[in-house]
Amino acid sequence: MKQATELAQLLKSLDGQKYGAYKRLKGAYQFKQFRLAIDHAQVDPYAPPSKMRVIMNRETANIPRDLLDSKNKVIAVSDFLTRAFRESLESFKHSEKDSKSVKNIFIDHCGQEILERTAVVINKHDIDVRLEVSLPAAGRKILGKVAAHILIDTLPKIVADALLYQNMNQFELKNQVTLMLDQVFIREELERRQLVSFVANGAILPRKSGVSDKPLSGAVAFHSPESVEVNLSLPSGKTISGMGIPKGITLIVGGGFHGKSTILEALERGVYNHIDNDGREYVITSHDAMKIRAEDGRHIEKVNISPFINNLPGNKDTHQFSTENASGSTSQATNVMEVLEADTSLLLIDEDTSATNFMIRDSRMQQLIAPEKEPITPFASKVKSLYEDYDVSTILIVGGSGDYFEAADHVLMMDEYVLNDVTENAKKIAASDESDKQINAKQPFGDISNRIPLKSSFSKKGKEDRFKVKGRYSILYGKELIDISGLEQLVDHSQTQCLAEMVDYYKTHLLNEHDTVSQAADKLYDFIEVHGLDAISSFKDHPGNLAKPRKQEFCAMLNRYRGLKVKNK
Repeated sequence: MKQATELAQLLKSLDGQKYGAYKRLKGAYQFKQFRLAIDHAQVDPYAPPSKMRVIMNRETANIPRDLLDSKNKVIAVSDFLTRAFRESLESFKHSEKDSKSVKNIFIDHCGQEILERTAVVINKHDIDVRLEVSLPAAGRKILGKVAAHILIDTLPKIVADALLYQNMNQFELKNQVTLMLDQVFIREELERRQLVSFVANGAILPRKSGVSDKPLSGAVAFHSPESVEVNLSLPSGKTISGMGIPKGITLIVGGGFHGKSTILEALERGVYNHIDNDGREYVITSHDAMKIRAEDGRHIEKVNISPFINNLPGNKDTHQFSTENASGSTSQATNVMEVLEADTSLLLIDEDTSATNFMIRDSRMQQLIAPEKEPITPFASKVKSLYEDYDVSTILIVGGSGDYFEAADHVLMMDEYVLNDVTENAKKIAASDESDKQINAKQPFGDISNRIPLKSSFSKKGKEDRFKVKGRYSILYGKELIDISGLEQLVDHSQTQCLAEMVDYYKTHLLNEHDTVSQAADKLYDFIEVHGLDAISSFKDHPGNLAKPRKQEFCAMLNRYRGLKVKNK
């Protein structure tokens, strides 16, 4: 292996040469405390940055073994080191000597959630940090001396600051590991207690702004209604109390601007663990919960939407329904059926982003339009049988209709950001309603699709047979757009990057025309569990910007690909 001094000499010798000569840097170099692997050197100053890895022996880093003896702990520590590296970069920006250098170094950005990432990977022997570095140039000529300052002088300072246990905030590291173990325990405790979500007393749910996911200062702290309050004794020794939402159907009602959607947004993000001081670190939701909304214009491929839509004009079959341009109600019915196919156990629905005719049909409209002339069976008529037949719970945000009162197990009302239990009052109102309603008549839910993707779905050749990410909600397959803007629980661009890598790996290695969408996803996630996210990356040496999405997002992304072809099992 070459030494850091040889890298310094090489960089200085390249000074003034054509930019493409940077490719001579590729290889590994031994520094005092780590190895630097230059996996890919950009050949043009306007090309994507060069890809490099800092590899430090765990004994050198000296992070205590008891902080790394389980997968959950490793994820927590990896997340902490990713943030520490980025914070170190930020601090060096304020150094007059190093400020220009660190602007050339990049590492994946972490939000408020703790995700399994590839930015920092901890294995049995090493800590592997994946970086991108823009190698400096003047026009198209190499600035070798500047590059040497970046890699030889500045980078080792950042590495020592971020990765050596003696230099890091040891209390915060231990606290993050402890917090994550508590969060994992609560998520497991939900299932044991027949709950679908927990919101701790004192949680701060509102966010700072529409462009900031940090907690809003001065916000009203959450407090649970007494009827649904539970106490939890955590592995850390803490005892916390808060709202435990039971399985079944829960309505959150209230006037506009009183905080209904804010609590649902917190529950949506509760599928992830959060960092300390986020305000929602003890907002924990079943890991497979899915936010459902209407998505006008989306593609649908042979989905059984008959539980909600039947008797279409022209006798069009809805047991294997396909369209290139779904309406609001049809898209929302499809979204429900597809997430059920993906083994979701909890639906999260806000009436503000729903199709009204999918959600309700009032008594007057029932009298005007005969049942045989109305193809849509509203969700209000099926929400109870969905729970009874398939054990799938629903949390609904409603403010404009009482049609769900009969079906609801719990009705909670937000009043100036304070939650109260109004179940008894809602049930009395429902019982006193003498209108002739058929909307909540008892009926079975119906069957769920089991569709098998076909190999002909991915028939592109050459350069067209590639996936590229364009922002958090767009993936290109060749020139074909996969619009995933309806997947509101994606929180990171790196999750989208991972989805692109996952579908590429799936179509190349796992698609066999025997497995359903759900079975194929399970095999993919089992492979990742054994081999890690690195194993699915098309860039094997440096898969540094991937964050693991959930199975439900992978299935949902696949369903939104307009070229998808399936057969029913």
